[in-house]
Amino acid sequence: MFAGFETAQLDVGDASVFVRFGGQGPAVVLLHGHPRTSATWHRVAPLLVRAGHTVVCPDLRGYGRSRGPAFTADHTGYSKRAVADDVVAVMRRLGHRRFSLVGHDRGGAVALRLTLDHPDVVSRVVFADCLPLTEHLSRITAEFATQWWHWFFFAQPEIPERVITADPDSWYRGDVKIMGEENYDEWRQATRNPDVVRAMLEDYRAGLTVDRRHEEADRAAGTRITCPTLALWSLQDDLEDLYGDPLAIWSRWADDLRGHGIDSGHHMAEQAPAALARALTDFLAPEAATGRPAEQR
Repeated sequence: MFAGFETAQLDVGDASVFVRFGGQGPAVVLLHGHPRTSATWHRVAPLLVRAGHTVVCPDLRGYGRSRGPAFTADHTGYSKRAVADDVVAVMRRLGHRRFSLVGHDRGGAVALRLTLDHPDVVSRVVFADCLPLTEHLSRITAEFATQWWHWFFFAQPEIPERVITADPDSWYRGDVKIMGEENYDEWRQATRNPDVVRAMLEDYRAGLTVDRRHEEADRAAGTRITCPTLALWSLQDDLEDLYGDPLAIWSRWADDLRGHGIDSGHHMAEQAPAALARALTDFLAPEAATGRPAEQR
């Protein structure tokens, strides 16, 4: 995986972030979702490098080989704000003042927080198979609770840790044929680590508490995404079934929005890498063509 990429373990504040990076040209950061690591991008990242980008793939705080602070009752150490700050610090360490951002699943929640908290550093943002957390929570139905019950199970104290770590392979059920052997092995090693499992649960616990409050504060203040925004969703997953047109929801947050579905299951970077890379390169083309963010031309 990631031929020609470098790796680093960077200490940033109260976290230690594992990151892969490679290529030349305008920088784009790829943020994975639950329960993956940065290895989920192993088929997409080389295509973006080939299209003229520097590509940076970190493990989110607590996931994979990244580590965060001690766990606390308020979950702030694993809030999306804390993880977004990690990404900004990593990019500064790598010499990038501005960059494009792609967030899938839980990585999309981080991308939203980063874009709203640090609008000066994000040139373009892509949200893949995700919505703002508060948009999910404000639309809870029996169908949502049935399909996405794990959100509320993960929020329970202590019980999820015991259930998951008792048999992580049965719980997470990765498919080596879909993921690729090296990606699968890295993911399996991470999900068998009790510290990683606890950190991933803290991600969800923060999502229902501190992260929700942060998004609600943004809505009350009228804070919006002002950079060009792309929303992508998996046609074989349930986002449209639950909510209708995702663009109608994202338009409540973004001023300059476009998007479409991709014929894939939820893990589109593994299941439809060529289609995803094509959508990303088309959207990021102004940066790649000029060698710098379009907003700086």
